[in-house]
Amino acid sequence: MEGSSSTPVVKDPRKIARKYQLELSKKAVEENLIVYLGTGCGKTHIAVLLMYEMGHLIRKPSCSVCVFLAPTVPLVLQQATVIENSTDFKVSTYFGNRKQLKDHADWDKEIEQFEVLVMTPQILLHNLQHCFIKMELISLLIFDECHHAQAQSRHPYTQIMKFYKPNTTKCPRVFGMTASPIVGKGGSNKLEYSKCMNSLENILDAKIYSVDGNLELESVLATPDIKIYLYGPVAKAASGFIFTCKEKLEEIKDQCVHLIREQCDDFQECQKKIKHIWRIHENLIFCLENVGLWGASHAAQILLSSDYNDLMQMELCNSNNISFIADHYLKEAQSVLNFKLSRDNIEFDSTSLEALEEPFFSKKLIVLIGMLSTYRLKSNVKCIIFVKRIIVARSLAYILGTLKSLDFWKCEFLLGCHSGLRSMSRKKMNTIVGKFSSGQVNLLVATNVAEEGLDIQTCCLVVRFDLPQTVASFIQSRGRARMPKSEYVFLLERENKQDEKLLNDFLDAEDIMNKEIISRTSNESFNDLEEKIYEVYSTGASVSTGCSVSLLHHYCAKLPQDMYFTPQPKFFYTEEIDGEVCRVILPPNAPLRQIDSPPCPSKDEAKRVACLQACISLHERGALSDYLLPGHRNVKEKANSSECDSNEDEYLREELHEMLVPAALREQWTNSESHVLLHFYDIKFIPIPEDRLYRRFGLFVKAPLPKEAEAMQVDLHLAHGRIVKTSFVSSGIITFSREEITLAQKFQEMFLKVILDRSEFFSDIVLLGNNVTTQVCSSTFYLLLPVKKCTYGNSEVIDWHTIRCCLSSPAFGHQLNSDRMHLLPICDTLELLNGPINKASVLGSLIFTPHNKLFFFIDGVVDDVNANSRHKGPNNITNAEHYKERYGIQLKHLDQPFLKAKQLFFLRNLLHNRLQESTEVRETEEHFDELPAELCLLKIVGFSKDIGSSLSLLPSLMHRLKNLLVAVELKQVLSRSFLEASEISADCILEALTTEKCLERFSLERFEVLGDAFLKYAVGRHSFLSYEGLDEGQLTKKRSSIVNNLNLYDLAIKKNLQVYICDESFKPSQFFALGRPCMVSCSIDIKSTISCQREKNTTADGAEAHNIKCSKSHRWLQRKTIADIVEALVGVFLVESGFGAATAFLQWLGIQVDFEISDVYRVCRESEANMSLMGNIDVPALEESLGYRFLHKGLLLQAFVHPSYQKHSGGCYQNLEFLGDAVLEYLITSYLYSVYPDLKPGQLTDLRSITVNNCSFALIAVKRSFHLYLFKDSSGLTQAVNKFVKFVQSTDSEQEQFEEPAFPKVLGDIVESSIGAILLDSGFNLKLVWEIMLKLLDPVLSFSSLQLNPVRELRELCQYKNFDLQFPDPEKIRGGYSVRIEIHASDKLLSFNATNHSSKAARRTAAQEALRKMKALGYRHKSKSLEEIVQSTRKKEAQLIGYDEQCVVIDYNDFIHAENLVLSESTKTPFKLGPQEVQLMPPTRDNFHHQQSNLSGSSSESSAYTDNFQKNSHDPVLQYQIQQNREISKNFIETTDNKSAKTKLYEICATNYWCPPSFVCCNEEGPSHLRMFTCMVSIKVDTSSSVLLECMGEPKSQKKAAEEHAAQGALWCLYHLGCLPKK
Repeated sequence: MEGSSSTPVVKDPRKIARKYQLELSKKAVEENLIVYLGTGCGKTHIAVLLMYEMGHLIRKPSCSVCVFLAPTVPLVLQQATVIENSTDFKVSTYFGNRKQLKDHADWDKEIEQFEVLVMTPQILLHNLQHCFIKMELISLLIFDECHHAQAQSRHPYTQIMKFYKPNTTKCPRVFGMTASPIVGKGGSNKLEYSKCMNSLENILDAKIYSVDGNLELESVLATPDIKIYLYGPVAKAASGFIFTCKEKLEEIKDQCVHLIREQCDDFQECQKKIKHIWRIHENLIFCLENVGLWGASHAAQILLSSDYNDLMQMELCNSNNISFIADHYLKEAQSVLNFKLSRDNIEFDSTSLEALEEPFFSKKLIVLIGMLSTYRLKSNVKCIIFVKRIIVARSLAYILGTLKSLDFWKCEFLLGCHSGLRSMSRKKMNTIVGKFSSGQVNLLVATNVAEEGLDIQTCCLVVRFDLPQTVASFIQSRGRARMPKSEYVFLLERENKQDEKLLNDFLDAEDIMNKEIISRTSNESFNDLEEKIYEVYSTGASVSTGCSVSLLHHYCAKLPQDMYFTPQPKFFYTEEIDGEVCRVILPPNAPLRQIDSPPCPSKDEAKRVACLQACISLHERGALSDYLLPGHRNVKEKANSSECDSNEDEYLREELHEMLVPAALREQWTNSESHVLLHFYDIKFIPIPEDRLYRRFGLFVKAPLPKEAEAMQVDLHLAHGRIVKTSFVSSGIITFSREEITLAQKFQEMFLKVILDRSEFFSDIVLLGNNVTTQVCSSTFYLLLPVKKCTYGNSEVIDWHTIRCCLSSPAFGHQLNSDRMHLLPICDTLELLNGPINKASVLGSLIFTPHNKLFFFIDGVVDDVNANSRHKGPNNITNAEHYKERYGIQLKHLDQPFLKAKQLFFLRNLLHNRLQESTEVRETEEHFDELPAELCLLKIVGFSKDIGSSLSLLPSLMHRLKNLLVAVELKQVLSRSFLEASEISADCILEALTTEKCLERFSLERFEVLGDAFLKYAVGRHSFLSYEGLDEGQLTKKRSSIVNNLNLYDLAIKKNLQVYICDESFKPSQFFALGRPCMVSCSIDIKSTISCQREKNTTADGAEAHNIKCSKSHRWLQRKTIADIVEALVGVFLVESGFGAATAFLQWLGIQVDFEISDVYRVCRESEANMSLMGNIDVPALEESLGYRFLHKGLLLQAFVHPSYQKHSGGCYQNLEFLGDAVLEYLITSYLYSVYPDLKPGQLTDLRSITVNNCSFALIAVKRSFHLYLFKDSSGLTQAVNKFVKFVQSTDSEQEQFEEPAFPKVLGDIVESSIGAILLDSGFNLKLVWEIMLKLLDPVLSFSSLQLNPVRELRELCQYKNFDLQFPDPEKIRGGYSVRIEIHASDKLLSFNATNHSSKAARRTAAQEALRKMKALGYRHKSKSLEEIVQSTRKKEAQLIGYDEQCVVIDYNDFIHAENLVLSESTKTPFKLGPQEVQLMPPTRDNFHHQQSNLSGSSSESSAYTDNFQKNSHDPVLQYQIQQNREISKNFIETTDNKSAKTKLYEICATNYWCPPSFVCCNEEGPSHLRMFTCMVSIKVDTSSSVLLECMGEPKSQKKAAEEHAAQGALWCLYHLGCLPKK
């Protein structure tokens, strides 16, 4: 084995291939091929060989792939495993939503990574339709079980081949595999076989090949012996116990159906529940007939099991006892089925079972048991029993596994993963198959899921308990028997000629197919189904009638839904003269409500055409993208989707960005100029209190400062609350000579070294002006020089004397007049380390003490203190002794007085107020040190303390000036783009550019909160009006894709906004100016170095990487920070100028927020489709409750329609809720921003979250009685609303006795939707909506009771106290969840429990209880609660910030005309649902004419109303009623003539789960050539009580006409009996 790991094994499938496999694979390389071979002949290996031969086309880096299609998930997994084991290709599997591949980018990555894609055909069809994968990328396309591709079906295989273009250069090689090229029931008609095979070849563009008479093939193919076991015949007489049971089960079923009809008001919900009862009933009857009494009894027990009941209750209803009717039926049925056993004292155990016969076991089951018993003595036997129904598989598996006589069989059942009723998980399915392979299980009772892909080599017995339905099923199930001498067993009823013929056809089919492969009887083929295709030419995406239904269902499934409403299309059919017409009714939250198909030959075709038309219309409206996916336009562009925004790591990622150097400080001069003109700005220092002296300084720049910078005033914050107010005063222009400019630059270099790089002065000599890079590397050019009053006048001049004096100091190599020192009196000299120096030179200078490496300003001489004086300290020693002990220095001049010295300061950030605003400003005594002169080294003469005090302020001041100048430049940039920017102050722009990290007294956060709310409102309004096809969820995603942080970041980067941002606090060590430039010259290498060091988090010397600065001031900025700046700037424009300026800024940035007025008209016009609801509620009362009278009542009505209500032609409230939510968030943010000016942004956000939430709005809805006007059609929702309302309206004592119910979201939604409706109806009059909002939300805005989310508050308290807080997973209990919270506090374990039907609500309740207990124990947070802060902070009057728009004036006459009132394109035909479409007809023709004339009269009457309306009224309700009357009259007459009453009667019976109508010819009269027929129809009407309705028609010359007339009478009677709803 040595070295084996280093040499990869090359997989070559040819090594194990058989000769016929190699021959067929080579043939498949040359042409498209369909291989027809039996199961077990190695068809998959031929496909693998073909992949190997074509590997050069699909191996990476090729962009082409091989796609292997398998019709089931088990086959996908099985075939993928075979390919991986046989080849080196990179293989991946695709089925369902396993990989969550949502867009083109995801699929592009898959194609780049993998070479063979094994998938179900639905996946590939979906990808081809929406252009995720194009056919040109597929080099090899393999169809497993390719017989499913039939001309007369719409199987995905057939649909996929419609994308196949055989004459193109890039068309894939097609390879099909099948064990049966036909799928029908077979028969002896050879023409049908030929047509089926020809059609298969035409569809796949391939030829069918097989291997005949091959000895090699015969050696590997095991053909099982076919055996037939006869049973019965089954008695059909109307007697016996089975018949009695069936009758009793029928009675129980009828009782349950009646009960459902009585208790369920909702028609659709009622039909759904009845369908469930019917399905259960049919399953029990089938088990009773085919398995026997015990099988049916166990089937009832299975259906009563808890897991099934949970499923049923979810599917049926979320409220009251109707959901348990199915449970009631099953219990009653079980008692009936167990009656005979209990009567005969028979117990169901393995002993008694052996003796049972009919009716306990069916005759078929008895034969099966007998047959299986014969295998007791055989070893290694494995058997598969195929059944049709899942419930039979479960019951049969249980019975066979319980029988003692069959204990050698280890039985399990095998179902599909998506079987609906009691399906099994894929994991369990694979486990059972594994057990069957290993022998742990040797008997499988399976549905047809085991026919395809279950490769069990050791299976030797296959039993068809139920006969196969197709030839393919016959062959495939036979192929499961792989062992030699296997058996294929059929259970056949005696004397059942139909089953005998079916089985004989299957037996003959294979021989006929083999002969037809060699020589076809005919060249004919089946005609393909006609397909209409809609293609989007810009993308190539397409949908056909074959796929339109699934696409429409997919679209509806993506619409917003809740637990009370599941959006899905509904289909209604009418029979017209030219064919069937299908009406598609879409949910109320779709952009269109109904589509009618043209007349079609069949209902199925009409349905598909209608769905295709609906898809086309949805795409035209923007509801489907250009890739025909739910959403707007081109979803391939995903860069700024909301999904990206949810990636926290993405928008918190930091990047290097340059900081702008303002132009005013960037203009430079050169030393070669003989004269330099500089603008002079006197810097004023006003200390508060006036306890310090500051030397006057001036700022000198080449370019004049902008006016706003010149007017800048800055408060610099010192210790103990002291401040220094600073400002600039323009003092004209000063001319500098070449010598003066050199002196000035040296002086600035000198003091920057002193205050920032003082270590350079440790040496004896410091060189100035010798660094040639000083001026070259500097990014700013200004001078800070001391100034003084002019001797004559009040003007300021540069203090050149001080500058020259400082620069002539010993530190710079200049010698004092030491040769004349001996001439001075001793009292005028001091002995320093430099030697004897004139006392006047020492005073007001900077000295250095080498013994402790400190610098001091000398402010005076302390004459009464010397080395012999007592040292200030705890020890009673002299100063000389102190220095001896502390520093080991022996003072020599014991009588020399000490110096009064002020230590040189360390620069601080004075822009940050380190103390609270409430800190009292107080004077502080300045601290001085006393130093022996002999230890001092004179460094700079004339560098006095007052100069030092001023220099401590200047870096902070210049930092602020620089930032302000940056803001001014941004303002100038914006002003050049839109004039509104010129109205904004640079100070506010600076605030919007300054983040919290700067530690200044202002930051962008309050502006950001306001700007964020306005951005959502403006973009939300634009989206609402501009994208009519988008539902609420899509509108939310659309808005999020625009306002999310990543998109704002991208837009800001494009406008270069990042260079203006201030995101770092002032660090004096990084203060660079002329004389102290940044020595790290910016380059690509430097940026890379900084980035690398950032990743390592430290530099070589241990400093943090972000402290490194380059000459271009690159700094790290988070993407979110850049996005926040955008929102803050929006807030600035709002506050300073208004909506117009904010909108102009957004437009400049690239965000469209404008809208067309015509879109406002459109929305108002479309809302008139809701006018049919006018009579259902008290509109004036609702308007009074809202405090607003609507011009467009349809908007008001729509605002109160829940999507579960579908009995009208209009929409629902969801889109209005989207608009209302956006405007309310802005209005409430504006309220909080203006009322609480001192609150921090986080506190504003907390207050807003308390205000803008569904719980608060739900309480308001109940208080205003909005729930009384809610249109809903869900009993579950009704119960939830009533329960919440009852709780809210109860007293406090009553509320304590009950668990607080969860608030129904719908109540909060209608508050938002009503605000949205008012906003639209008023033409976006935000001032009016503001006033309504203040009144409507007054209970909330008063903040009388404030509480944050209790879970969050508990977390913060535990974090503050350092307690361990744990939230164990919620425990599922009956009726809801049990939640526990554990707190480890001070060695105590506190536990709190709560239960609720919602785990989230239970957790909140437990958290509230925990908070109460913690506070009772004395555990409180140090900081004030939000409620205390709100109560104590100052308040101002509420203001609507920034609103300056002109509201849209909507003239009703602009879009409604009485003579041509069109509600919307989708409502030209009256909107009818379900049974309402039944056309009611009287039993006689005379009555019919009378009815017709009445309707005509209605039409005339409506014309009269119209004339009156034109003259006197603009009432929309009257207009709507007029048009409804016209349309109803016209539609009634037309549809009555076109529809078949008999067909409609059958549909009504099927819809209501009544027995089909029975037609009887009860009379024939007249001669043979004038024969007249009279027919009677009987209908058993199951409503609250059973009624037998019999209607006799008039005599007709044809039986069909007589039946039609009787049906018309039956419809008329049903209408008047109240069995059909009135229109």
